[in-house]
Parts: sequence; C-alpha cells; structure tokens
Amino acid sequence: MAVKIRLRRLGRKKRPFYRIVAADSRAPRDGRFIEEIGYYNPLTDPMTIAVKDERVMYWLENGAIPTPTVKNLLQKKGIILRFDLKRRGIEDSKIEEELKKWGLLQVEKEKRRVASAEKKLKAAEKEKEEKEKAAAEAAEKVEKVESKVQKETSTAETKVAEEKKEPEEATDEEKAIEEPADAIVKEEKPEEDKKSSSPEKSEKKSEEKTISEETKQGDTKQEETDTETSVKDDEKEEEKS
Repeated sequence: MAVKIRLRRLGRKKRPFYRIVAADSRAPRDGRFIEEIGYYNPLTDPMTIAVKDERVMYWLENGAIPTPTVKNLLQKKGIILRFDLKRRGIEDSKIEEELKKWGLLQVEKEKRRVASAEKKLKAAEKEKEEKEKAAAEAAEKVEKVESKVQKETSTAETKVAEEKKEPEEATDEEKAIEEPADAIVKEEKPEEDKKSSSPEKSEKKSEEKTISEETKQGDTKQEETDTETSVKDDEKEEEKS
C-alpha cells in the first residue's frame, strides 16, 4: 500500500483550513486517512504550520511520499533537511548543528521579509501621501483657476454694464443738448414767421392801395362822363329852345 502525506481540506467556503495526514494514495482527498500528523492555516499572517516531527520522520523513513505542497511546508519547518541528512548517514550532533545554522538563516530571512514588508508599506504610505498632496495641489490650482475665471467674468460683466450705461448717459446728454436747440429753433421759427408774414402783409397792402387807386380813378372817370353827358344834355335843350 503506497502512503502519501497530503492535505485534507476543512473549513467553510473561501475560509480553508487544512489537516496534514498520512493516507492511502487510492483514497479521495477528503476521505479516509491513516493518521493526522499536523495542520496548516493559510489565512494567518504569517501562515501557521504545526507538525509532529517524530511522526513525520517515521512516515518518511517508511517510504511515505509527500505531495509537492506538503513537501514545501515541511521544508519550511526543516524536516526535509533533517531527513536528507539522516539518509546520508551524518551523525546526530552534526545534524543538530546544521539545523541550528538553518534556523539562524531562517530568522535572518524572516527579518529581511519583515523589513521588506515594512519598506513596501512605507513606500505605499509615501506614495499615498504624494498622491494626496498632488491631489490637494491640483485642487488648489483648480480653485485658483476658477477664482480667476470668476474674476475675469465679473470684470467683463462690469465692463459690459458700463458700456451699456455709457450710451444711455450719452443719449441723456444729447437730449439735454437737443432740448435747448429745439427751443432755439422754436424761438427762431416765430421770427421767421414774422419775417415771412411781413412781406405778405406789405404785398396785401400794396394790392389794396392799387385797388383803391383804381376804384378812385374809375369813380373820377364816371364823374367826368356824367358831367359830359349832363353838359351835352344842357346844350341840346338850349338848342331846342
């Protein structure tokens, strides 16, 4: 019977939790298993790995084959290194020394990981601050531009209003100028009427004079004719007598 060291999934949807088990290779993933030798929680930071070292070594020495994921987890715990050193026939004291060195390397590695994580976090915070600063500066620029535009529009509106007022004032001044001019024209018109009426009156008077003279002449002619006729009548009467 081939034995595999693999993960057995537990937990609800999107919240996985795994048991590390030794099971028959023919059994389903979440089916029957021979022994539980640890667990693995990927949701924690850093992830949690807990195994029974002696039982894992037992199954490895008896030919159990770990899956790639489990092998990666056992490497992080140093169990695969211990198994390789034992298989080479190295003494336990040297194995312990190698494991201590490996532990120190893992500590330094973890420190570097934490430092890089902190560096990334600081860089992200700095970038966020720079973005916020740039956004604030952009907002200030926009406000300045808007205020400038508002000022320009207000000045333009005032100029337009002043230009509209100027023609009105000009018309008022023109009216004020035209009124005395009209008065002067009105004053001049009666004088012109007087002047124009005076020659007409003189012509009428001259016509009346000529008519009266003509009537007088006609009267004198009639008187003369009357006297002549009366004289002729007297002469005829004298001749008859």
